[in-house]
Amino acid sequence: MLRALVLAALPLLANAEPRTCLVVSVNDGDTLTARCGGTGSHERIKVRIAAIDAPEKNQPFGQRARQALSELCLRDMAKVYRRSTDRNGQAVAGVECRDEDVARHMIAGGWAWVYDGATELGDARLYKAQDVMRDSRQDFGETRQRLCRGIGASPKL
Repeated sequence: MLRALVLAALPLLANAEPRTCLVVSVNDGDTLTARCGGTGSHERIKVRIAAIDAPEKNQPFGQRARQALSELCLRDMAKVYRRSTDRNGQAVAGVECRDEDVARHMIAGGWAWVYDGATELGDARLYKAQDVMRDSRQDFGETRQRLCRGIGASPKL
């Protein structure tokens, strides 16, 4: 019953009004911390970017993925479209920095891939960006397979 209520609420969360937030830190290629709200009434939220996965900081390309996200968003205003909350209590959200969809930017740059575990939050444009990037960079699929083997996941390209 609770699961049905949560699933029914997902479309409402996906269409929620965005919050304008200042990105204060970038944890890795798919997670950032933002300060949202007005002066004196702001809150810090940790945001997992919806529908993507990126290497962790200690994995190959992890630091470069973090750098790519930092170059786009760090110390800049972002629109945060909260979609859900993950098992760690982090917001899962669509994010725009400089009027650019962050998930699409990270995938197109080869620093992230579509997170198949969250396909209900995914978007056909993300899969298209991944296909274009994969076709232009042969090493992406091989790198992703190595990363996934290292963390016990299975790549779905």
